[in-house]
Amino acid sequence: MAIKTFKPYTQSRRKMSVSVFSDITKKSPEKSLSKIIKKTGGRNNTGRITVRFRGGAHKRLYRIIDFKRNKHGIPAKVMAVEYDPNRSCRILLLQYSDGEKRYIMQPIGVKVGDSLMSGPSAEIKNGNSLPIKNIPVGSFIHNVELLVGKGGQLVRSAGTVAQLLAKENKYAHIRMPSGEIRLINLNCYATIGQVGNVDHANIVFGSAGRIRHYGRKPHVRGTAMNAVDHPHGGGRGKSKGNNQPRSPWNQPAKGLKTRNRNNFNWVIVNKRYVKGRK
Repeated sequence: MAIKTFKPYTQSRRKMSVSVFSDITKKSPEKSLSKIIKKTGGRNNTGRITVRFRGGAHKRLYRIIDFKRNKHGIPAKVMAVEYDPNRSCRILLLQYSDGEKRYIMQPIGVKVGDSLMSGPSAEIKNGNSLPIKNIPVGSFIHNVELLVGKGGQLVRSAGTVAQLLAKENKYAHIRMPSGEIRLINLNCYATIGQVGNVDHANIVFGSAGRIRHYGRKPHVRGTAMNAVDHPHGGGRGKSKGNNQPRSPWNQPAKGLKTRNRNNFNWVIVNKRYVKGRK
């Protein structure tokens, strides 16, 4: 995918860039695979704001994506490449030989007219979904399951890719995009290839107004608040009151480990790369 830039006829246009949608072959979503999602503005079921700085997004339909790929052994033809406003990658409209239609994420190199399949007997090629035990060591994968049969939960953003490093007993060693190496059950499914729309990471919003279309409200600094609203607030001039960096709920913002040590730490073989650590 290419990226389009603009002449700086205003300050907001100076560094703004957008994705070129020349790869899109179908504009309107499949009606049977889309539904209305209600905007929450970051509020939970009691009306309290649980996620700050959310609200005001553009209205959009949710596309139902097939993360499970559980139509095994049935070939499907790629009918269209579509834009999905709910995720960073493009999506493919598949039509199976029995007539059913489903959406999947678009891997690199898969285009309209290609034939895809999922299941243990599927061919090793981009876009096909197989159990990890049937995928050759060294392969690049995405849409990886954490629990058998739950559907892909890992490596789903545009341009991301994981690598199958080894198989040992009941588990596979997989290097995640962050550099972390973790164990995944060999019976979990994964899709061959890298997620498409790699250039998404290079897009520059350029203006605050454009970010509002994505549902992000202005992010206010703690030092700009009153003392009642944030531990860094109050004082005369720019000051955080001789405090260490903290969250609004007085939790240290640097160095405090919040991971529950009793939950699944054993599946992490190597921790993800941290800047400054060898």
